[in-house]
Amino acid sequence: MFVYLFFGITYALAAAIQPGPFQTFIISKTLENGWKKTLPAAFAPVLSDGPIIVLVLFILSKLPPELIRFLQIGGGLLLLYLAYSSFRSFLNFDKLNKPEESKPNNTLLKAVLVNLLNPAPYIGWSLIMGPMFIKGYQQSAADGIALIAGFYITIVLAQMGIILLFGLAKNLGPKVTRITLGIAAAGLAAFGVYLLWQGVFY
Repeated sequence: MFVYLFFGITYALAAAIQPGPFQTFIISKTLENGWKKTLPAAFAPVLSDGPIIVLVLFILSKLPPELIRFLQIGGGLLLLYLAYSSFRSFLNFDKLNKPEESKPNNTLLKAVLVNLLNPAPYIGWSLIMGPMFIKGYQQSAADGIALIAGFYITIVLAQMGIILLFGLAKNLGPKVTRITLGIAAAGLAAFGVYLLWQGVFY
């Protein structure tokens, strides 16, 4: 059981620190809205991976690989929209720092959508986590549960750490925050173009 628990923890840490669309999204939202409003987004993998696991284990493996291309195209379009939103925040940064009326916080919903349309969880579950879970669960239900628990507890805590870390950037001054927000917007756009390119040409 401890082997599967350790595997889940280490794989979650590797996934959390690896640059990607989801990580770039939560960083940009942290810089826009602050760490308190962005913190719920750390739970997005827990909410979104359920359908992903079912899709990968029972449907995706039986369908042609072109399905990944549609996911990449959809994910690319979503990331370009989010990049545009972050770029607008970059342009209107001074207005964002003025008192304003309370707005509904839909960061968690957007984070779930980003993760659903991000091919990485599908690939990770089909090539790594899925086979490991099946092997462990066949040996013992505790092994499979330990793998899942270790992975999702660790990835939520790691995402919280990333959000808190970049939340501290606001204390370094508005210029640093604005520059970092612009970089995050560029990162989202780059990932969006990359996913579109992968979906169309591969």
